[in-house]
Amino acid sequence: MRTKLYGVGLVWMAGWLGAGLQAGAAPVPYPIVDTGQTAFYGERSEIRRPASPGSDYYGQDAQFAGRQPAYRDNGDGTITDLNTGLEWVKARGEKVTWREAMAGATTCRAGGHSDWRMPTIKELYSLMDFNGHSGRDERDSRPYLDTRYVDFAYGDTGAGERIIDCQDWSSTEYVETTMNGNPTVFGVNFADGRIKGYPRVVHRREGRSEHKLYVRYVRGNPAYGKNDFRDNRDGTVTDRATGLMWSQEDSGGGMNWEKALAWVQEKNRQRYLGYNDWRLPDAKELQSIVDYTRPAPAIDPVFRITKLEDGEYPFFWTGTTHLEGPPDRRGAAAVYIAFGRGLGWMQFPPGRGERELMDVHGAGAQRSDPKTGNPDAYPHGRGPQGDVIRINNFIRLVRGGT
Repeated sequence: MRTKLYGVGLVWMAGWLGAGLQAGAAPVPYPIVDTGQTAFYGERSEIRRPASPGSDYYGQDAQFAGRQPAYRDNGDGTITDLNTGLEWVKARGEKVTWREAMAGATTCRAGGHSDWRMPTIKELYSLMDFNGHSGRDERDSRPYLDTRYVDFAYGDTGAGERIIDCQDWSSTEYVETTMNGNPTVFGVNFADGRIKGYPRVVHRREGRSEHKLYVRYVRGNPAYGKNDFRDNRDGTVTDRATGLMWSQEDSGGGMNWEKALAWVQEKNRQRYLGYNDWRLPDAKELQSIVDYTRPAPAIDPVFRITKLEDGEYPFFWTGTTHLEGPPDRRGAAAVYIAFGRGLGWMQFPPGRGERELMDVHGAGAQRSDPKTGNPDAYPHGRGPQGDVIRINNFIRLVRGGT
């Protein structure tokens, strides 16, 4: 997706840069906010900071400090993200259908404003804080969200919900369908730190009903989430909207997370494509180049992406550790982005039928894999939708930014 930023977008951006952008941040219309992750992790738990490029696990998320999350409470039921220029409704509200969520933006008057909109998946994901984790109850959980500024609620376990049943709708519809041909909309789960496609309609034993999730409206920065790619004709691609430079080719092969980090450093020793400061992108950086207007592979054709032998596309590692799982293993998984279909082994009927491999979460989903291990140990994936576990994921290099 190549979006040129002229006219009203640049006029708006000029006003925003004079009114609240963090000091020192580059004047780009699509600034990527840091994940917030400052601790370092090895194969399964926290470790000391890797000292140098030759050290084990060097080059992960916390090694690089980007634009640090910064918000302002406006005192009127809204907050402003000082990095992105996006203004958000602070209140949690109630769960609604997607149609109700879309319609509700036009009647929202939070802060006295009448130009609220449903957030795109990229706008919504900008709020993600990867210090979160979900446990058995609220006391053992921390949202992937800065709750000092915005309200949050977990799933109602007293009403039979799981603690993670508290997802947010975005306005971004999946261009394909998931599961049994369900029309699907992407959303963010700030309880368990994932992007998934959620069906607009759910089918239960008691019948068919419209799916209800939360919504948080946004206003401001109309350029946010719109890429502006330039092919540099040297094996690299620059996104002028974010200030990031990417390798045009991917790694061409998969590897576990530790080997992925080491592979990046080897490329730096080789001065790959003329540079020695490549890194494994963090979760937000990699998600920024997903093109949600495309079916699999959901990426602009200016990039080249390997096709797997089975006709699917690889998952791509990030440097971000995913802190899900039991306390003694928080650190054993790392985040990946699926530019291909978000595959899973589903049972129909659930819990009783035969397992079938299908697209359960959509091209553009963000999930996680164990950092190491044998994929054959997960013949039918993991979790309620049987998320496919590959472990040996691919890499797309990034450099630049703040």
